[in-house]
Amino acid sequence: MSRPLALVTGASAGIGQSFAEQLAASGHDLIVVARRRDRLEALAQRLGAAHQSKVEVLIADLTSEAGIDAVSARAADAPLDLLVNNAGIGGYRRFVELDPKVADALVAIHIRAVVQVTRAALPGMVERKQGAVINVASLLAFSGSATGNFLPQRAVYAGAKAFMVTFTQVLANELADSGVRVQVCLPGVIKTEFHEVQGMDLSKMPRMSPDDLARAALAGLRLGEIVCVPALEDPAALQRIDEANRAVVEVARSTAIAPRYR
Repeated sequence: MSRPLALVTGASAGIGQSFAEQLAASGHDLIVVARRRDRLEALAQRLGAAHQSKVEVLIADLTSEAGIDAVSARAADAPLDLLVNNAGIGGYRRFVELDPKVADALVAIHIRAVVQVTRAALPGMVERKQGAVINVASLLAFSGSATGNFLPQRAVYAGAKAFMVTFTQVLANELADSGVRVQVCLPGVIKTEFHEVQGMDLSKMPRMSPDDLARAALAGLRLGEIVCVPALEDPAALQRIDEANRAVVEVARSTAIAPRYR
């Protein structure tokens, strides 16, 4: 029997690498995507030796149109059982100080790449009536009204991650009877090089391991969770958010403005 095939973006380090390692250990073959060839090839060699996984290396920059198109084409051609949209960058700055090119890169990697690669992968999954997509977002998606000093400057980053949450939830409704599952995973602060690359020293801050994060996301997928928050003990908190959102959306049916605006 053929082994299931997973495509993981941002697989050269951190969360993406942990997904790749755990999927290989569970019997998957892999397509690993990132910009750094040396790291991907070392990962492919290690996983092949340890788990007899076939690991295809795909070098692509998902902040670029060419990179997104290349990964989308591969996702469309491959009989994927799982797509993990994990690639990301931080670009933490006050919006008025954010380089417009960095803003474009943030939108490209967190929104356009997720949309296009998912769009490419889904038709085959739907036709086969099986498959799954995990979109790795961030708890900063829920941080729009938060003003804590410990939070980074994040208007575009957090906005893009909020898009991923809504995109995944709506997509889950569309695919409810298809046999295809989708999940958005919202990490907190994870022990990877992500923050260090941006010049942030979080060495003294308690952080979840990327292995635990990937393990939780894969377990949440098996449990049927559409929104997975690995550190959240009470999933009812997410249900309360959904209920509040539905209550607000429900007023779209109203033809009258609220009394305070009169």
